[in-house]
Amino acid sequence: MHSLKLKKPVAFFDIESTGTNVVKDRIVEISVLRALVNGETNIKTWRINPTIPIPPESSVFHGIYDEDIKDKPTFKEVAHDIFRFFEGADLGGFNVLRLDIPLLVEEFLRVDLDFNLDSRKIIDAQKIFHLMEPRSLPAAYKFYCQKELENAHSAEADTVATFEVLCAQVERYSGVAIKDENGKDYTPVHNDMQKLHEITAHKLVDLAGRMVLNDKGQEIFNFGKHKDRLVTEVLDKEPAFYDWVMKGDFPLDTKRKLTEIKLRNSFRRR
Repeated sequence: MHSLKLKKPVAFFDIESTGTNVVKDRIVEISVLRALVNGETNIKTWRINPTIPIPPESSVFHGIYDEDIKDKPTFKEVAHDIFRFFEGADLGGFNVLRLDIPLLVEEFLRVDLDFNLDSRKIIDAQKIFHLMEPRSLPAAYKFYCQKELENAHSAEADTVATFEVLCAQVERYSGVAIKDENGKDYTPVHNDMQKLHEITAHKLVDLAGRMVLNDKGQEIFNFGKHKDRLVTEVLDKEPAFYDWVMKGDFPLDTKRKLTEIKLRNSFRRR
């Protein structure tokens, strides 16, 4: 039984992959711990054949080699099972916005499954950890749970550890005040998934961070020559930029979000 106050399930997960390029790399293992509203938890782990070789440096990191997954199903073959296990749940993990969520969304999009994040809160235990006690997952596990993290960098061990860390963080920091960038006291951590989501991901537009929200809640570009400019302004004044992104080596999620903004902007101008 867990102590989180939930209005809907939260799926904590961790991914091991062939590398860190969201466009080119693939998942080799994913473990998902589904925390339920009634306090129960369920966990499932999938080993996956990525259909491309696992680089030696990645195998050394997570301990999964080509031989280990040669007879495992491809992501396409298990995608619907994984998709259903995430269904109706918010997302949780440790540093999940850097790679895990973008890579998962990309894998789903490759098999024509729209893993939409618009209705999901994202809770990142690393964000809370670095905000309150800057360190790493094994250190966080020892600090918050007084345990040594066995089998670090296996998806299941890291997933369970992350879940336990978040529960301990909520108990430790709920109502604790810290200084904001202006020196004013505020309490960022609450036993509330919306509040934890706001710490983690409230300014992101696409998962790669190519677009973010400014202080007014408007979508702006976060890279290149148009950095800090309104997305709608760029699309209006330089429509060829949209075509450049669509043809470029950008994640499918970035292209999808930019297309949504373009269509919405066109509709408003009618």
